[in-house]
Amino acid sequence: MQPTALRLELSGITKQYPAVRANDNISLKVAPGQIHAVLGENGAGKSTLMKIIYGATRPDSGEMRWNGKPVQVASPAQARTLGISMVYQHFSLFDTLSAAENVWLGLDKSHSLAQVTDRIREVAAGYGLEVDPLRPVHTLSVGERQRVEIVRALLTKPQLLILDEPTSVLTPQAVEKLFVTLRKLSDEGCSILYISHKLDEIRALCHHCTVLRGGKVTGEVDPRLENNASLSRMMIGEEPLALKTRDVTEGKTVFKVRHLNLAATDPFGRDLQDVSFKVRAGEILGVAGVSGNGQQELLAALSGEDPRAPQGSISLFGQDISQASPRKRRALGLHFVPEERLGRGAVPTLSLAANTLLTRTEAVSRSGWYSPAKTRALAADLIAGFKVKAGGPDAAARSLSGGNLQKFIVGREIDAAPKLLIIAQPTWGVDVGAAAQIRGELLKLRNEGCALLVLSEELDELFELSDRLVVIAQGRLSPAVPTSAVRRDTIGEWMSGLWPERTSSAAEADADEGGRHAQA
Repeated sequence: MQPTALRLELSGITKQYPAVRANDNISLKVAPGQIHAVLGENGAGKSTLMKIIYGATRPDSGEMRWNGKPVQVASPAQARTLGISMVYQHFSLFDTLSAAENVWLGLDKSHSLAQVTDRIREVAAGYGLEVDPLRPVHTLSVGERQRVEIVRALLTKPQLLILDEPTSVLTPQAVEKLFVTLRKLSDEGCSILYISHKLDEIRALCHHCTVLRGGKVTGEVDPRLENNASLSRMMIGEEPLALKTRDVTEGKTVFKVRHLNLAATDPFGRDLQDVSFKVRAGEILGVAGVSGNGQQELLAALSGEDPRAPQGSISLFGQDISQASPRKRRALGLHFVPEERLGRGAVPTLSLAANTLLTRTEAVSRSGWYSPAKTRALAADLIAGFKVKAGGPDAAARSLSGGNLQKFIVGREIDAAPKLLIIAQPTWGVDVGAAAQIRGELLKLRNEGCALLVLSEELDELFELSDRLVVIAQGRLSPAVPTSAVRRDTIGEWMSGLWPERTSSAAEADADEGGRHAQA
């Protein structure tokens, strides 16, 4: 009896870019039905390797064998024909088309659009992924777009499924349901390449793990026999720095939202309903929730992108900013990090130096002229201070890995010494070392007296960072609770909109601060 051929085998894969060797003589073996993790810090070469497997990038040298036979995958279409599907970390969807139309484009045309739409609903329901196939992609949040990508990949019934950070926008309950699906796919013989920075997930799900560092394979292990510390050491050469926490001393109220009701501008958006909360100096208020429950609308209202908030509903240091421009809010000390790095947090084609001008004006004179030397100096300081791996201040934003661009954007806003920082998905798709660095910077900022509002779909992150937590669901906000007084699974339940009404966020926002301090 002959041994079963490997599903995928890579030998000597090398890819050189002008400034970096992304893959250096990489070999990888994936067996049928194996869930195989690929670990590595940001910039380690994981994404390049996956693009080579999927036919989106051609290697300079090396061999790929598929089901025991040599192949050269020239395009994603050829990869899909072979039985390879991929869900990118940065999505490949057309904004002007609906979710169903985007999925249909990636399939053969043996099925009508109506049939594909029905199939999307069926698959999405079976896997617990909430997807409306008729919605235009430009109306979808980051999390909703990822769900479309996952469903699109599963519709092809792949022999090899490549997943890049697939659980970053799912509730704990949805993660468990996805894992059930992935294990079922594995039992049916589908191989899975699983890229994630969540070490607990890798240890719980994956059968094998290949570790990359600096474009090279540095180790292969059974993750089920490892712990988080040992995997971290293999990935980044050391254990992540422990976060320095402290007991919270309640400061004065910096930011207050009272009875914010705001209709969505998009027919597929979420109306905000009686949203109320406050953030104090030296405090991190975390906002949990499944993507698409009003986060986009709330962030737009708070940042000034949407200036339609009713007067008196949003105040900063007691000053009404409900209809103030983003520029005026920045002048008052409010800085904002959006969830979308490319296109919102940074202009992809511009240099890092030029991207500092999006929110920083130190290099701009009163007459409107700016100093290129000052922007380059600021970018260089951010690169050095926040350990950003980049080709220098003149490197285009799109040339950076996701984690390094995130460090640059977060660093740009932290370096501005904000009085209030609103940040969405601070470590989405970021490796364990970079995530620890970003979280450490946020805690340092809090300890220096800044008020922070952190929106994240990673509960572990919110429990690690937040002093108090609220949940957003269906455009409504739950009561605020001290992080130390609530269980993780309780917050998971609240993310479905099921929280007790014994108190309300509105009541908290209306409460007299002096009375609260007197009770403390």
